[in-house]
Amino acid sequence: MQNYNYIQKFLHDLVLSNKFLNKSLFELEKIFYLKNSPIKNQSHIFISGLPRSGTTSLLNFIYSSNEYASLTYDNLPFILSPNFSKFFNRKKIIKKERLHADGIIYDLNSPEALDEIFFHNDKEFIKSELLSYIQLILLSKNKVKYLSKNNLNYKRIDLISSILPNSIFLIPIRDPLQHSYSLLNQHLRFSELQKKDDFIRRYMNYLFHNEFGLNHKPWNQPLNFSDLNKIDYWLEQWFMFYQNISKCYQSYNNCLFIIYEKLTNPNYSQMLLKKFNLNKIENNNLNYFKNCNKEKINVKFDENIYKKAVDLYKKFYNNMI
Repeated sequence: MQNYNYIQKFLHDLVLSNKFLNKSLFELEKIFYLKNSPIKNQSHIFISGLPRSGTTSLLNFIYSSNEYASLTYDNLPFILSPNFSKFFNRKKIIKKERLHADGIIYDLNSPEALDEIFFHNDKEFIKSELLSYIQLILLSKNKVKYLSKNNLNYKRIDLISSILPNSIFLIPIRDPLQHSYSLLNQHLRFSELQKKDDFIRRYMNYLFHNEFGLNHKPWNQPLNFSDLNKIDYWLEQWFMFYQNISKCYQSYNNCLFIIYEKLTNPNYSQMLLKKFNLNKIENNNLNYFKNCNKEKINVKFDENIYKKAVDLYKKFYNNMI
């Protein structure tokens, strides 16, 4: 997004900001491309949860099996019309590091968190159109199983499960201090980037990526810490998020809580693959988790909220897969 030219920015502003246009293109896609196929009972995978918890690494890791379809950067800005988008994207494929500056490299064929544009509609629209939308994506990639990374889908696990009963939800959980420090750094980084280039702010708003930056939206109403520029705010958000999601979904058989720090362990990652019957991912693809190591943190934090978060993390660590 940072290196888009004027025409690319104009096209993204035009399409992504216009819900009527998006839905109209979606209806046209259905007329030209939609074929009823038996996808309802497939084991589709939805990765969700807090950002900076390894969601992108999990996405890239599973996507490398070549068994799943996902929205990719070349679908932009026509997110609701994945087949039409092929006619508009003729850009040269160049690999680059994403704006997070976290070592994750992407190109136009890389999967990305884009389907919130579909899900950010009313419940009735989702219930009536989700199967059609996923069918269109699968058709565009010639696959039968869908893979999604959407940090907001934890809000609609029950809804998606009612439509796709065999779906699996992966929710990574990361050491709270490391995780909160990463969230803080990304918030500060994107706030500066958005001040310098307002298109970055608009682009993230269009995709409902308000996890950090100038238009950040908290996952829960802050109780004791409201300063976004301090780690205590992010620690409190971490604690409330995982406390709530644990209460809601820990007993669900189709929700797997995954320990971020364990992903560097080949035995742990291979165990995950067996759960999805994925045997085609090479061991060297574990490099997707090379960033799951701890870094030194030299910031002050509130001991009380830190202890609550650590205690909750230990419960996950000792009881989850």
